[in-house]
Amino acid sequence: MPLLFAFLGGLLFGLGLLVSGMTDPSKVIGFLDLAGRWDPSLALVMGGAILVTLPAFWYAGRRRRSLLGLEMHLPATRAIDARLLGGSLVFGAGWGLAGFCPGPALASLLTGRPQALIFVLAMLAGMGIFALLERRRRDA
Repeated sequence: MPLLFAFLGGLLFGLGLLVSGMTDPSKVIGFLDLAGRWDPSLALVMGGAILVTLPAFWYAGRRRRSLLGLEMHLPATRAIDARLLGGSLVFGAGWGLAGFCPGPALASLLTGRPQALIFVLAMLAGMGIFALLERRRRDA
C-alpha cells in the first residue's frame, strides 16, 4: 500500500509540474532572468507550493509516524555549513543554466525532450560521483 501512495503522490507532483510550466526550461530561465525579460509566473507556483508545504511540515514534525503508519524521516539538522552552501550554489547554477531541477527533469522525460534526457543522465552521473567521493571521505 505505501508504494501505491508513493506512486500516486509522485504522479500528482509530476502532473503539477507539467501544468504549472516548471518542466519548460525556457519558462524557468525566464523566471530566473531578473535583468532581462523576467517572467514572474513561477513565483506564484512556488508561493502556492510553500503555502501547502509549511502546514504539512508543521503537522508532520509533530508526528512519530506517517498517516500510513510508517516511520517519519524528517531532516534532523538545521545547520547551515559550507557543504550546504556549496551544494546550493551548484544546484542553483545548474538550474539557471539548464532550466531544469531534478523533479521537473524527470517529469520532462515523458515529453520526449532530449534536453531532459541529457540533464537526467548528467544528474545521475553527478549523484554517482558524489556517492563515490562521500565513500572516499568516510573511509579516509
